[in-house]
Amino acid sequence: MAALPDTSNVVLLVFFCFSSAVSFPLRSSSCHSQGQFHLNGMHQSGDIVLGGLFSVNFLTTASDLSFTSEPQLPTCYGFDIISFRQAQTMAFAIDEINRNPNLLPNLTLGYSLYDNCIHLAIGFSAALSLVNGQRKEISLEGTCEGNPPVLGIVGDSSSTRTIAISTVLGLYRVPLVSYFATCSCLSDRKRFPSFFRTIPSDSFQVRAMIQILKHFGWTWAGLLISDDDYGVHAARSFQSDLGPIAGGCLAYTEILPWTNDRSELKRIVNVMRKSTARVVIVFAHESHMLNLMEEVVRQNLTSLQWMASEAWISAALLQTPDLMPYLSGTLGIAIRQGELSGFRTFLLQIRPDKQHNSSHGDNMVNQFWEQMFQCRFAPTPAGWIENGGALCTGQEVLEDEVAEEFLDVSDLRPEYNVYKAVYALAHALDDMLQCEPGRGPFSGDTCAQLQGLEPWQLAYYLENVNFTTSFGDQVSFDEYGDALPIYDIMNWRWLPDGSTEIRNVGEVKRSPSGGEEITLNEDRIFWNFGSKQPPQSVCSESCPPGTRVARKKGEPECCFDCVLCSEGKANNKTDSTVCINCPEDFWSSPQRDHCVPKKTEFLSYHEPLGICLTTTSVLGTFVCLVVFSIFICHRNTPIVRANNSELSYLILLSLKLCFLCSLLFIGRPRLWTCQLRHAAFGISFVLCVSCILVKTIVVLAVFRASKPGSEASMKWFGALQQRGTVLALTFVQAAICTTWLVSASPKPHKNTQYHSEKIVYECVIGSTVGFAVLIGYIGLLAILSFLLAFLARKLPDSFNEAKFITFSMLIFCAVWVAFVPAYISSPGKYADAVEVFAILASSFGLLVALFGPKCYIIIFRPERNTKKAIMGRKAGS
Repeated sequence: MAALPDTSNVVLLVFFCFSSAVSFPLRSSSCHSQGQFHLNGMHQSGDIVLGGLFSVNFLTTASDLSFTSEPQLPTCYGFDIISFRQAQTMAFAIDEINRNPNLLPNLTLGYSLYDNCIHLAIGFSAALSLVNGQRKEISLEGTCEGNPPVLGIVGDSSSTRTIAISTVLGLYRVPLVSYFATCSCLSDRKRFPSFFRTIPSDSFQVRAMIQILKHFGWTWAGLLISDDDYGVHAARSFQSDLGPIAGGCLAYTEILPWTNDRSELKRIVNVMRKSTARVVIVFAHESHMLNLMEEVVRQNLTSLQWMASEAWISAALLQTPDLMPYLSGTLGIAIRQGELSGFRTFLLQIRPDKQHNSSHGDNMVNQFWEQMFQCRFAPTPAGWIENGGALCTGQEVLEDEVAEEFLDVSDLRPEYNVYKAVYALAHALDDMLQCEPGRGPFSGDTCAQLQGLEPWQLAYYLENVNFTTSFGDQVSFDEYGDALPIYDIMNWRWLPDGSTEIRNVGEVKRSPSGGEEITLNEDRIFWNFGSKQPPQSVCSESCPPGTRVARKKGEPECCFDCVLCSEGKANNKTDSTVCINCPEDFWSSPQRDHCVPKKTEFLSYHEPLGICLTTTSVLGTFVCLVVFSIFICHRNTPIVRANNSELSYLILLSLKLCFLCSLLFIGRPRLWTCQLRHAAFGISFVLCVSCILVKTIVVLAVFRASKPGSEASMKWFGALQQRGTVLALTFVQAAICTTWLVSASPKPHKNTQYHSEKIVYECVIGSTVGFAVLIGYIGLLAILSFLLAFLARKLPDSFNEAKFITFSMLIFCAVWVAFVPAYISSPGKYADAVEVFAILASSFGLLVALFGPKCYIIIFRPERNTKKAIMGRKAGS
């Protein structure tokens, strides 16, 4: 804890340091002190004396800053029996050590304890008195040997006073072991090289409270602090650690006034009321809380979850019927509780007449006695006896009815820290005195000597002390002088009978990895809400999986919007700030919380379009077989013989191959189907079109040979030449396909450009030039066939083959001219469907145009299937 630094105190501090602590040499062989501090104290002599600073009185009179009289320290009043019990804990620990034969044998410890009255100047004066002594005269003769007045000091309880005291004592490495100063700034070894403490620093206390916030998911909290080192450093720690550790932030930070400033407290409570934060952390003292709660009750501000620092978690004055309806359910951090066997018996043995060295001004015990029995020791204040006041005899009996609170040792927390501090100094002394000559840690491998011990020698051993208390807790100090940190987690519960129960519901300690380890028994926690469940205190609800956190501009970190992950990204964590891109073959689920395999797309045999095209292809193949069968069965009829049956058979064979090659475009693309589909398509169509071209040439040659004098024309284009021409033309296409496959072979490809959520399986042609040459060569033969057939369309036959060739080539060219733009603009499987459709359409066009009329005559008009009918001019039926 810390107290408010007061400007007047600082002035008095400086004045007293020079006027009272400094001795000036005289002409004689001794020095006389300019004055002495008149302090409340408690003393016991010993071979080695330890000092102590305790806040036994908590009020002081105003200080006189004038220069008209000798400066005096303020007068202390307002006796606090709990702080006196802490002072008695030090006396008890020293008494226990003196009776322990295994610790500091043959050595008696003494103590010199002073009351700092929660006042900076008095506390500093007490520290100076401990390290300088209170002797009025110092002899200058002889050698300066012997032990200093005290070797180490236990105290102070306030961070502010401890900072001031340790700054000076640290210059001379005088060990100062605090039992209640928690400011994290005291861990600075450069500023405070000889400071130690048995209470965890505020930095750990803050992190312990953050662990509680994290455990319950409270990411949005308000912070109220005291206007001193205790509160200010805690606020800094909260602001720096809350976000990284628990992902939370502070809704507001307010400083509580030291006085009962009604307007300021009203403003603070209004801030709390308007805030959406349901958790309020108070890092202040019980006096601050008392003033604040008066305003909270006045405004009837309920439904808050209070979190208490160790400074007020055990404050009995807040556990009243008026305040508990608001404070019930409070969670807080408390100093580790310990058990001190025999302590109650020791307290019962306190007697004013057992105190010695009254020359030191021992009135601390007397004040306690007067407080307990409402009496006064002689000499009494004026009018005390006359007004019916009792005279203290020192023989009064301490019992539970009189000192119930004082004798209650069931919840010793600061006292346990005092106990550990005394034992730390004792163990350091014990280690120091066990040093073997010639193997010591000091210059020349020397050891410290019992006569002439120096405080800095004790500070060295204090850094390395390590022991276990009778309660089982290990005590040692890290490189910053901090003890191994551990806190109890407490919970307030208002019982039906009006009493208050403070339960221990867990603990927070440093884990082996260096972080904080929290243990909570949630079943024991009382929640002051209708649901009897922990409240929700968040600025924004957690972002579920499938979304990411989007910070709000100008708002704290924990105020955010939840934005759905973009397509193709997923997130399976809560409150994640990023969404992860799915792997190449995966896509985000509709909820965006995981990645699923992408849907695949290709022209399948199982979809309606694929089934339709497959059926059409099979149908075309079947029709070719039927026509082929018809021609075979009627091969000797004039119409079959007159149409060059050998070429007709080749055309039917090639058309059948054209129908069948379309099946290579259906199904999931494989390497062999990609390579074979265009080669089969190109060669099949060239075979078909070359046969048609040769057949057209034959038609022209036949009619040319029918003219007088042209009989020799057919001799140069007989059956052998026809087969050779078809073979040669087809070989050219085969050479084109071979060159294409060898140089830049088509291959299967997973295309994700058309649809991000799909994988389109397609065949890439490999070489655009190769594909263009293949199609261009077919087009060249088709155009040539069309032109020759067009020239022969008016030949004087009743059944002119050239007309049907012209019509078939017209259909063929029209289909493939329309194919090019349709193919280019069709994505994915539809490009394959367009190509299959073009193959089937052109194949059916050729089949119907070339063989439809012949099959019609063969089947339905056999009377026209005669040589006379074919050779006649417009013969009738």
